[in-house]
Amino acid sequence: MVAGELVQEHLRADAGAPDDITVSRKRPEPEGAAGRHAELTYEAARRAEDAETEQDTEKEAPPPDEREAMLPNGERGGGEAEEEEEEQTLQTRLYLRRFAVLTVFSLYSLVNAFQWIQYSIITNVFMRYYGVSSDKVDWLSIVYMVTYVPLIFPATWLLDRKGLRLTALLGSGLNCAGAWLKCASVSPDLFGVTVTAQVICSVAQVFILGLPSRIASVWFGPREVSTACATAVLGNQLGTAIGFLLPPVLVPNTPEDVELTGHNISIMFYGTAAVSTGLFLLTVIVVKDRPPLPPSQAQAVLPDSPPEDYSYKQSIINLIKNKAFVLLLVTYGIMTGSFYSVSTLLNQMIMACYENQELNAGRIGLTLVVAGMVGSILCGLWLDHTKTYKMTTLIVYSLSFLGMVVFTFTLDLDNIYLVFLTAGALGFFMTGYLPLGFEFGVEITYPESEGTSSGLLNAFAQIFGIIFTLIQGKLTTDYKPLAGNLFLCAWMFLGILLTALIKSELKRHNVNVAADGKHLSTLPTDCPPDQKTNGVKLAPSVSFSRETSL
Repeated sequence: MVAGELVQEHLRADAGAPDDITVSRKRPEPEGAAGRHAELTYEAARRAEDAETEQDTEKEAPPPDEREAMLPNGERGGGEAEEEEEEQTLQTRLYLRRFAVLTVFSLYSLVNAFQWIQYSIITNVFMRYYGVSSDKVDWLSIVYMVTYVPLIFPATWLLDRKGLRLTALLGSGLNCAGAWLKCASVSPDLFGVTVTAQVICSVAQVFILGLPSRIASVWFGPREVSTACATAVLGNQLGTAIGFLLPPVLVPNTPEDVELTGHNISIMFYGTAAVSTGLFLLTVIVVKDRPPLPPSQAQAVLPDSPPEDYSYKQSIINLIKNKAFVLLLVTYGIMTGSFYSVSTLLNQMIMACYENQELNAGRIGLTLVVAGMVGSILCGLWLDHTKTYKMTTLIVYSLSFLGMVVFTFTLDLDNIYLVFLTAGALGFFMTGYLPLGFEFGVEITYPESEGTSSGLLNAFAQIFGIIFTLIQGKLTTDYKPLAGNLFLCAWMFLGILLTALIKSELKRHNVNVAADGKHLSTLPTDCPPDQKTNGVKLAPSVSFSRETSL
């Protein structure tokens, strides 16, 4: 009966209490040892329940670190503030001004290249007008190469120390000054004045040729840097193309009328001077050293100005100790020197095989360079998409060699239209190689200055250009164009073999990859022990892995 009353009381208590609330109810007084045991069991259960409640409350309360993180920015600890400052330091952004800087540079580079080739493509006209031999007219082109070699080191030092703007102003300003001095040389007895003017233009070139990779790196993002470099080089190529096209049209061969020839030369010189002046003013307005925020992580980790312990001499030493870069110096010099030689001697080669074809000689040169412009842009886009620098460089080098062989053996087949076709194929690959060499050099020498690596590449290009032009010119004059072209073919084949030996380490690209995808763990986390950064402190996560194929 007692048991029945307990069951009924239990049912009544459960029916009147909600499910989620613990209800205290009066229990019957325990009797004896069994009652005391039941009371102890109930108290233990109640204490355990209270302990669980306290644990849940502690779990809901945020830990001290999390409560500190909830405080306003001004109340945070020092560690969080430092991390925030670091994130702000590595912030990147792309500015529309970069396109204006690239356009202005490309245009005044175009005018400088036009002034380089404007004599050579109408060699016979200037020979008659000034009464000089062909080799003296050739030197008006070769002087561009001779001047570059000794001046490249002070020019790259100036670029590293004083920045992009001053270097660009010197290049554009000297180019303008040389163009105006040429206007004063229009007289048969003033050949020395036109030589002086051409020397000034050649000095301007020293402050121009090394800037494409610098402008691309400082102003453009990692997905457009190779295309930007190719576009900057494109301006110089377009100037060469216009230099092949316009002089034969503006200054036709009129040996019977010296005054008319002088008038035509004057029109060409004054037009060039006027354009150069406008571009110099645009350079003053548009070109800046760098944007307010860097365009890529590879630029963000570098200082805005050279560190206190930076040494230009040490930078040169680092580049010379880089075996891959030394091989690139030689191969780039061979390819670009061959292009300079072919461009300088194109008029003589065409005139030796086809009489009275001055206009077509200029058009063939135009075809060669315009096809190369297309090749440059395509190669730049390909590099931005694939980052396969060595593979692309080796393929383009090999195809340039094949193009040179075909051009050599089809030049004297008495079919000038075939020469247009072969010259276009040669220019597509040979000129398309130029931005590849620049960008490849920057990748394997990072974090050294882009201006220094590009300057050394151009210096070797000028040295090989001088040697190749003199030797090929001598072979073309004493024998036939076939002998001179075979000489270039042999050197270009050697360039292919040396290119295959280059070990590709995409240092700049891997910095951007490590920053954009921190989850990647396939790259080594430490810099090579022999990597000297010359005062530039890189984060421990910077990695230098070798290039992989597609």
